[in-house]
Amino acid sequence: MCGDYEAGVYIWQRPSWPRLHYDPSRLAAPLAAVHGAQGHLLGRMTAMGMPQRDAATLRVLTDDVLKTSEIEGEQLNPETVRSSIARRLGLDIGALAPADRHVDGVVEMVLDATGAAGQPLTRGRLFGWHAALFPTGYSGLSPIRTGEWRDDAAGPMQVVSGPVGRRKVPFEVPPAQRLEAEMARFLEWFELSRGGDLLVHAGLAHLWFVTLHPFDDGNGRIARAVGDMALARAEGSSQRFYSLSAQIQRERKDYYEMLERTQKGTMDVTPWLAWLLGCLLRAIEGAEASLSAVLGKSRFWQRWAETPLNERQIKLVNRLLDGFEGKLTSSKWASMAKCSPDTALRDINELVALGVVATVNSVTAWLWVVCWDRSGDATRALQRR
Repeated sequence: MCGDYEAGVYIWQRPSWPRLHYDPSRLAAPLAAVHGAQGHLLGRMTAMGMPQRDAATLRVLTDDVLKTSEIEGEQLNPETVRSSIARRLGLDIGALAPADRHVDGVVEMVLDATGAAGQPLTRGRLFGWHAALFPTGYSGLSPIRTGEWRDDAAGPMQVVSGPVGRRKVPFEVPPAQRLEAEMARFLEWFELSRGGDLLVHAGLAHLWFVTLHPFDDGNGRIARAVGDMALARAEGSSQRFYSLSAQIQRERKDYYEMLERTQKGTMDVTPWLAWLLGCLLRAIEGAEASLSAVLGKSRFWQRWAETPLNERQIKLVNRLLDGFEGKLTSSKWASMAKCSPDTALRDINELVALGVVATVNSVTAWLWVVCWDRSGDATRALQRR
């Protein structure tokens, strides 16, 4: 538990709200660990060339957008997300997936939060993010108010978690009539209170915003964007090389349990900050795998730089190296490359003849394995049934 538990009383109902406090001595070790991991990751990124840094950023931002939506139970198309980010960053990734205004809205919010982190966080900016998340004015089939705080017309807002059929209510949020004053106080604190470690500032900002839940929907995604904005300020960089949202998605159950305990605890939020710093550390450490994938892809193309490949072959091999979900069949190859099955088969046979891919015959399938380099330290398989 986070401090003393008192049934039916949330931290925003306490007389001392919102004077959150914490024990710096208990956070010294996790803060040192996170700062050390950040420095190590930044050192690796600095040693990379610009193309590799761009590729790493694209991979991380794609994961960030996908996972911040998954936490809320929403599944976005990975290729549409990746294409939307590439368009906005001006990155050439070959053929782009068709635009989707809902995906574009989530991407715009994430990129604005981190790419323009130095700009003030205002109510107008938050309203813009909220409107971008719900471009049709609907959340699913339900109409939603955008560009304004919630009004609680349907009754007090409760935060829910868990799968459909097993929903639980971790906590209830402040009534709507308090929001104007509460949000004004939060925004003033966010911009003017910069004392102490900025990572702690980011953790407090995330918690404070989630506690208020100022919108009809989208509060979790916007809270994570606010936290990412504070992290970008703490790091002094708009480029993202790790995704805290992706790590929270992996630890979603613990995340909601910690939020519930914190909301029902005292104003001492040290346990919350310690947990979030641990989650942040795991996110940074997990980014090492993403960097290895980017470097592996770079080594692959260095290995085959002098080998003549057509645009379709380059596009599809890149799709494999970027982590294609599921099995990439020859029919999918033809569909994605917008060519006939015969042309797709010729593409594959040419890659086999060149040695870029290798075939393995079996009773039920042919397997083509794309090797990243001569040592075969990483592979992707595609299957033609």
